Amino acid sequence: MNQPAKIHVALLDYGAGNIHSLAKGLEAGGARVTVTPDWDQALALDALVLPGVGSFGAAVRALEGEEDRVRAALEDGYPCLGICLGMQLLLSESEEGAGKGIGLIPGQVRRLRTRTVPQMGWNDVTPSDSRPDPLFTDLPGPTVYYANSFVCEPESDEVVIGTSEYDGDTFAAALRLGRTWGVQFHPEKSSVQGLRLLRNFLQEVAE
Repeated sequence: MNQPAKIHVALLDYGAGNIHSLAKGLEAGGARVTVTPDWDQALALDALVLPGVGSFGAAVRALEGEEDRVRAALEDGYPCLGICLGMQLLLSESEEGAGKGIGLIPGQVRRLRTRTVPQMGWNDVTPSDSRPDPLFTDLPGPTVYYANSFVCEPESDEVVIGTSEYDGDTFAAALRLGRTWGVQFHPEKSSVQGLRLLRNFLQEVAE
């Protein structure tokens, strides 16, 4: 496969947690990365990555007042990858806390319906047979790292491009709408397969 063009990615900083490993993963995939808390700067670059660190309540405070603008940019085709919490922000609301998400994907974020919460560790992803996606190129059934208590429950199954099952609860592992993708797991913690997924995202941005 050809090397992706040097994509300049905005990695949004919610002000919580360490996003160093995600920045390194994107750089390993060929991207230039700018970590920023500023939405003007974030939406002016080639693509946006919403990291999976922190709580829904804290993240929506960083989003407050920008929901409509961010949603409009994504609807217009601005490429975005949401990771864990970042994917949950693509929906409107969460059982985890008050506040309004971006609302690009209709649905809500719910708590895992399992005996053990959070889910911590490795789990398999089953990509959708009916909606194969380039995000999973050369990743027919990746084993990835999860660290989550909540999952996305979109109103339409048509946006679901991959699922996982944990302790009897099957949930959306990956979503896509337009040029926006979301994954519930942490590719930056998922070794070679996770780095390949980040590279696939960058390839899609480049094309």
